[in-house]
Amino acid sequence: MKLGFLTACLPGDDLADIARWAADQGFEALEVAGWPSPDDRNHIRVDTFDQAEQERVGRIFAETGLTLSSIAYYENNLHPQAGAQVNAHLRRCVDAAAALGCPTVGTFVGRDPGLPVRDNLERAAGVFKPLVGYARDRGVEIVIENCLMKGWHPDGYPGNLAYSPELWEWMFTLGLKLNYDPSHLVPLGIDPVAAAMPYVSEIAHVQAKDTEILPGAVNRFGFYGPINGEKGWYRFRVPGLGQIDWPMVIGALRAGGYDGVVSVEHEDHVHSGSTERVQTGLGIAYGTLRHLVRG
Repeated sequence: MKLGFLTACLPGDDLADIARWAADQGFEALEVAGWPSPDDRNHIRVDTFDQAEQERVGRIFAETGLTLSSIAYYENNLHPQAGAQVNAHLRRCVDAAAALGCPTVGTFVGRDPGLPVRDNLERAAGVFKPLVGYARDRGVEIVIENCLMKGWHPDGYPGNLAYSPELWEWMFTLGLKLNYDPSHLVPLGIDPVAAAMPYVSEIAHVQAKDTEILPGAVNRFGFYGPINGEKGWYRFRVPGLGQIDWPMVIGALRAGGYDGVVSVEHEDHVHSGSTERVQTGLGIAYGTLRHLVRG
C-alpha cells in the first residue's frame, strides 16, 4: 500500500507546491481535487483540460515521484436540477484521468431529497450505468465514497445513498467501486472492520479520516443529531485523534488483498485555518498511518 492525501484540504495552494511538500514529508500519493472553476478545489483544471494542463500535471508527478491515485469530484449526481451538469463534469474528470494514467475518479451517488430511497436507487441506475461504461471504456473506475452528506437533505438524513454495506452491494451491481472511508461508519453504529471485510475486493481506493465522539452530546441530540441537521455529537479528526482502531482497519484491508493507496482526507477543524495548520494535521495522520500502511 501507499500513503497519500486528498488535496482539497489545501484549496488555495498550487498543486506543484502541495506535491513537493508531500514528497518531502514521505507521502507517496495524491488524490487530487478536480472541481470546476470558480471552486478553488481545482488542483487539476478539469473544466479546461488540454494538452498543456496534461503536461503540467504529468510533469509535477514525474518530478516528485508521487502516484496520482484518483481525481476527486464529490458532488450530487442525482441533484434534481444540477444533476446533468454534475454528470457532465464527472465525464470530464474521467477524460482527464484517462489522459494522465490515473486509475480512479471519486464522486458521490447523491440523492434527490424529494424522492424516497427506492425511487432514488431506480433513478441512479439510469444515471450511473452509462457513466460506468464511459469510464471503463477509458480504463478508469468510478469510486463512491460512503459519506452520509447529511447537509444535502432538509432534515439531515443521508444525502448520499452509499452509506451502508447494503447500499454498497447495490452499487456494485452497477459496476461502481467503493472509496472506503471508515469515519462515516462510526456515527452509524457500524463496525468499520466488520463492514469492510466482505467487500475488500470491491474497494478500489481508501480514504483515511477519524471520528471523535463528543462525550455526552448524543444524550441531548440523539442518533439523528440536532434539528439544524449538523453532526452535533461527533466530529471528524485526522487519523490518530479519534475512535477508529487503525491497526485493525489497515490489517483487515491487507488481509483482504488491498494493495492500493490510503489517502488521508483532512477535515479536522482543529488543524485548519492556514496551510501550516493543515500540514500539521497531515503530519499527525502520517505519523499514525505510515508504519501500518507500509507494513
